[in-house]
Amino acid sequence: MRLKLITMFAAAALVAACSTAPEQSAGSGGTGGAAGATTGGAAAGQASTPPATQLVPGSQQDLVANVGDRVFFDYDQFTLKPEARRTLDRQAEWMGRYPNVRLSIEGHADERGTREYNLALAERRAKSVKDYLVSKGVNASRLTSISYGKERPVALGSNELAWSQNRRGVSVVN
Repeated sequence: MRLKLITMFAAAALVAACSTAPEQSAGSGGTGGAAGATTGGAAAGQASTPPATQLVPGSQQDLVANVGDRVFFDYDQFTLKPEARRTLDRQAEWMGRYPNVRLSIEGHADERGTREYNLALAERRAKSVKDYLVSKGVNASRLTSISYGKERPVALGSNELAWSQNRRGVSVVN
């Protein structure tokens, strides 16, 4: 028994010592924040990330910090709530300031329902966001949409708090 405990402790310590934190990119899940994002053009020996107070205009970090990159939906719905419309109004204005920026609109669903159903619902959510931005003057050629269904949750758990965070549309700068 004692040998089993020592072996389990040693294995856990070994795994913990070997693990590293995953790298984050601006376009992969989460809130789209600046942590771990790089400018991609830094020369050797130079800092690869701008200071936290300096945002690159027209970047994902700028969108998240100054406008908001996501809207949320009610259960089994794809209609935009008033708060979502306000966020998308700000996104449309932001897109007007940066005419070269293109967005991918990601549709997401919570874990309830079949994979197929959630892919279709998330597609309708992404289309709602895209259609609203187009109605506000954003050229449709600057927008693409993709459905992830329930495959990319931002909140784990089988409760209303987690589900409400996963029923979303996310705008990602390309």
